[in-house]
Amino acid sequence: MDTFVMIVVVIASLVLIASVLLHSGKSAGLSGSIAGGAEQLFGKQKGRAYDDLLDRITKIAAVAFILCTLLLVYLQGR
Repeated sequence: MDTFVMIVVVIASLVLIASVLLHSGKSAGLSGSIAGGAEQLFGKQKGRAYDDLLDRITKIAAVAFILCTLLLVYLQGR
């Protein structure tokens, strides 16, 4: 059981890292150029849908990470 929860924590953390890095930045720096490329690829409206999808993925991964980490701490303490 511990191994399964550890694997889920690792997967959730990798998804969380990737989704945060893919978010479009507010500045016109490097992240702005990456987001601009995403908007070109997906269009203006689809670019917004892309950001909404990343927001949803980030929230789900964060909740999964927190819950699995707490479960792992509980299981290790028994």
